[in-house]
Amino acid sequence: MAALLGGLPLALGTGTGAELRRPLGITIVGGLIVSQALTLFTTPVIYLYMDRFARFLRRLRGGAPLMSPVPATSGD
Repeated sequence: MAALLGGLPLALGTGTGAELRRPLGITIVGGLIVSQALTLFTTPVIYLYMDRFARFLRRLRGGAPLMSPVPATSGD
């Protein structure tokens, strides 16, 4: 967040030489936004696929399920 906010003056700045610094600021801010979005969306998906693949392999080998159901007991 600090790097993104630090790049905003470069991207939004005006004045002498701003036309040379603006592409750098846009690149910094855009790259950080895209990389954060990809990280936040792809990491959980990768872990879900790895878990499904592990369950698939466990089922092929005939292993026990990850969690066995606990029988319900009456509260009497």
